[in-house]
Amino acid sequence: MNISERGEISMKASKIMATMLLSALLFTGCGIKDQKAIIKINDNAITQGDYDKLMDKQIAQSPFAKMGDMKGNKDGFLYLMTEQRVINQLIIQEILNQEAKARGIKVSNKDVDQAIKKIMDKMGGRDQLMQVLKQNDVSVGEFKTDVKNQVKMQKLANSAGKIKISDADCKNFYNKNLDKFKHNEQVRASHILIAANPNQIMEEITTKSKKKLSDDELKAQVEKVMADKKAEAEKLAKELQADSSKFPAYAKKYSEDTESAKQGGDLGFFAKDRMVPEFAKAAFEAKPNTVSNVVKTQFGYHIIFVTDRRAAGVMPYEKVKSDIKDYLTNEQQIKALDNLTEAAKKKSKIEFLDDRYNPETISKKLHKQVNDISNGAADKLKKDKKTK
Repeated sequence: MNISERGEISMKASKIMATMLLSALLFTGCGIKDQKAIIKINDNAITQGDYDKLMDKQIAQSPFAKMGDMKGNKDGFLYLMTEQRVINQLIIQEILNQEAKARGIKVSNKDVDQAIKKIMDKMGGRDQLMQVLKQNDVSVGEFKTDVKNQVKMQKLANSAGKIKISDADCKNFYNKNLDKFKHNEQVRASHILIAANPNQIMEEITTKSKKKLSDDELKAQVEKVMADKKAEAEKLAKELQADSSKFPAYAKKYSEDTESAKQGGDLGFFAKDRMVPEFAKAAFEAKPNTVSNVVKTQFGYHIIFVTDRRAAGVMPYEKVKSDIKDYLTNEQQIKALDNLTEAAKKKSKIEFLDDRYNPETISKKLHKQVNDISNGAADKLKKDKKTK
């Protein structure tokens, strides 16, 4: 369950997710559709299937995809820009994978599990992570592959450069970037969720029904389930309003937000804009240590227990120290990988078996388009640079 509006993750989670930049550099979920080799790097090949899979994904995620048929115009400016980025990404991926293999770097299942657990903890639990993956159309398998590759690249970066972040480095970053750690008013709350999404209920009823239901029959059954769930939530709320000390135990027993349930329903501190409006309104209007009436959101029926408030201000250094260290470590790892890539490129034999996929060929096409649009300005700029 993700009660964060539009699937946004918390500020703290967003910082640790910066480490995912490593896997963004190196997309590895490439299934083989076509074994035809288009680029050869040393003894390994990048295939047409590798290219097609990543290209399709990049086009689908492009904000410009809806503006025209990018795939229908393979000599169009946007297509060529995307293609150039994809080719360079695949080359970097292959070069670094070869480097990792040469250095004997391996990633165990335990390494992957620990990395995923760290991401889930920072994001607020498994349900939060699943929601973000769904919104970005990333399967669990793809995510695990990306995490495995991320861990491999982290190990490679650590072997290629001295990655060391001191307490002084973290403190210095904090002092120079205090604006990044400002927060609005926050509350700390626990909740119990009785999941009740009409669309999901409708789907479950339709799947389980042995006969085809009419629209009226289906609507009536959905309304009945929703009413039952609301009644269940109201019963729990009434009992907890009489004795709020039972809230953690009730959350563990009844809440369908499985991750927060393990913590007795505790969601930690959050700002108003991190939650869906109905939930946020109820939480911020509630008095501390009082149990709310039932609150309905798109996820179902919530019972909210506000336990603390925090005025707007700056997050204490000790609270963000580990996030800062992760961020600075990630920055050094990316720099180490950049340096390693440049060095490895120079000693690698790169053959473009189909000239269409040569970045220089793509650059020439892009230059021509810019030159045509600018009435020769691109050629003039290029000439001026040479004379200098």
